[in-house]
Amino acid sequence: MNPKNIRNIAIIAHVDHGKTTLVDEMLKAGGLFRENQVVADRMMDSMDLEREKGITIKAKNTSVHWKDDLINIVDTPGHADFGAEVERVMKMVDGVLLLVDAHDGPQAQTRFVLMKALKHNLKPIVVINKVDREHANPVAVHDKVLELFLDLEATDEQFNAPFVYASAKNGWADFDLDGPRKDMSALFETIMKHIDPPVVEEGDFRMLVSNIDWNDYVGRVAIGRILSGEVKDGDRMQIIHKDGKRETAKITKLFEYSGMQTSDSHLGVAGNIIGVAGFEELDIGETIVAKSEQEPLTFMEIDPPTIQMEFAVNDGPFAGKDGKKVTSRQIRERLVREMKSNISIQMDEAADGARFMVSARGAMQIAVLVETMRREGFEVLVSRPQVITQEVDGKRCEPFENVWIDVPEDAVGGIMKNLAGRKGKMTGMHAHMGRTTIEANIPTRGLIGFESDLVNMTSGHGVMSHIFDAYKPWAGEIVSRQTGTLVSMEQGAATGYTLMALEERGKLFVAPGDEVYVGMIVGESPKRIDLPVNPTKGKQLTNVRASGSDKNIQLAPPIKHSLERALEYIESDEYVEATPKVLRMRKRILDPNLRKRAEKAGKA
Repeated sequence: MNPKNIRNIAIIAHVDHGKTTLVDEMLKAGGLFRENQVVADRMMDSMDLEREKGITIKAKNTSVHWKDDLINIVDTPGHADFGAEVERVMKMVDGVLLLVDAHDGPQAQTRFVLMKALKHNLKPIVVINKVDREHANPVAVHDKVLELFLDLEATDEQFNAPFVYASAKNGWADFDLDGPRKDMSALFETIMKHIDPPVVEEGDFRMLVSNIDWNDYVGRVAIGRILSGEVKDGDRMQIIHKDGKRETAKITKLFEYSGMQTSDSHLGVAGNIIGVAGFEELDIGETIVAKSEQEPLTFMEIDPPTIQMEFAVNDGPFAGKDGKKVTSRQIRERLVREMKSNISIQMDEAADGARFMVSARGAMQIAVLVETMRREGFEVLVSRPQVITQEVDGKRCEPFENVWIDVPEDAVGGIMKNLAGRKGKMTGMHAHMGRTTIEANIPTRGLIGFESDLVNMTSGHGVMSHIFDAYKPWAGEIVSRQTGTLVSMEQGAATGYTLMALEERGKLFVAPGDEVYVGMIVGESPKRIDLPVNPTKGKQLTNVRASGSDKNIQLAPPIKHSLERALEYIESDEYVEATPKVLRMRKRILDPNLRKRAEKAGKA
């Protein structure tokens, strides 16, 4: 195919603004599906976790054939924790579709990704989506987008970006609000007219590895855009590693994107996005070239990790009951594999070989990794997220974030009080149609657990987004949990008789019949102390019966924590035990006597 008929674009949008739905409609309009074919909603969110959480985690590639043209679309995550996925996409594309909700307008993460795109001189096309939703105000959102372009110092050409109005859910896009609203052709025409075809350099084959995939038959697959030349099956190519070493290998397989699938290809031409197999060792950011005299291509720097969590081998009494992958070797191999395909995750191994410190851009990113590992059959202990500190001019510094919180007006007071307790400082506030947007600067530590508080304080109506700001001096102690725990001192099945008595002591996390063990957290105590309890004790049976003494046991339903909530809830002396079937919270040191000794030693 002639490079002039190819367009490479990325889609930028905030979480839940309809990005993946828009891609689905473009695929349908491009004739990927038969008229009578049943199509899964949000097909680009192919990971189970993505469909459940309603977010995009991995950057994905797909392509649409429209008339005689090929449009390669890269779907990018909108959550700041997955920013590294976004940044490397910028090297593969020539333009971006900026998708904004006709009610919410551009959000913080939209700003973060758009800033990266504008810095790379990519041409934007603005798609205002959901224009037919209730309370939509596309005209006001149009102005907000232009203000955002000004804030981000867009060039004149970028500022004069074309606008398209759409309802992806209903399958139409138009040049103006009063258009016929019949199909997606207005969007395709705008892409072909305003986005430049890929720039093709003269010379032999060169490609920057922007992503890595895995194929069970051919192993690692390097994904990227061909900058110059062409490649065929069986060609011998060199990979230039980051340390400058070169390695030669034969190309065993070429892949190109056809709709949602990859299909075998025999020729890759300049300008197209393809997958190349044949190299055993390759990493994102390395260059594949045809000849030894060719120079490597530069790869962008990504934001540093700000959060780290400890992964440990499950040493509890129920270890190995649910999962098949429980050894430190298996956990280590899995983390190494994750590091190879996810450039923003880093791992350091402890001297004992049984613990690993995993660093990433945010707690959600690591939680997604843990959830994925659970589904693969792993058992692992995970600690509370900690921030990564740095020494700057002899001072201890920690990462800070800019946070935007959108809440109903009546919740503002409680949110501001909560932020103050987390060392957050308000930098701005403005009200609009019964809602208030609060802008604040807060230590990354202070954001751990804040999202759960926001949901509780606003009855689910609060929305927040945040991006990394800078390292600043340590803000002081932040009290994370105001309550204590009920800790089991026996192993066995919890009984309803004992749990009914324990309900008076606090809230319960277990139900009758649940297996518990020594050191496991079975509930929450209102006082800031850890209370040892025995939830397994049965009722003493006698031959004497008093009328009405065996009344029905009625218990409130136990509190069940999601993985993210459990990681936020635990303290530094606790772990979350994640297995394929259950999530448990427990003390690091299970034996109560050893725990007391460790506490005394810590205070001494």
